[in-house]
Amino acid sequence: MQLQYFLILAAALFCVGIYGLVTSRNAIRVLMSIELLLNSVNLNLMAFSNYLDPQSIRGQVFAVFVISIAAAEAAVGLAIVLTIYRNRDTVDMEQFNLLKW
Repeated sequence: MQLQYFLILAAALFCVGIYGLVTSRNAIRVLMSIELLLNSVNLNLMAFSNYLDPQSIRGQVFAVFVISIAAAEAAVGLAIVLTIYRNRDTVDMEQFNLLKW
C-alpha cells in the first residue's frame, strides 16, 4: 500500500482524538481520546518506518515504547478518575476542582 493511505488514516484518527479531547466533559472519554491520539502516532511511526527502510524495525520499536507509555498513562489516569469518582460521585471534568484553593 502507499504511504498516503496510512497518513490519511492517521490524520483522521488524530482529528477524531482532538475533537474528543476538546468537546468532551467526561474524563473517561478524554482518556479514550488521548489513546486515539497515541494510536495515530503509532500508525505514523510504523508507516514511515516501512516507507523509509523496509528492513529496519526502528518504527516498530518506537511504537512498542509508545504503547507501553499509553498503557501506563491509562492505568494511572483510570486510577485517578476512580478515586475522584468515589469522592465526588461524578466524572465530569468541570467538577474536578480538587486542586483549587
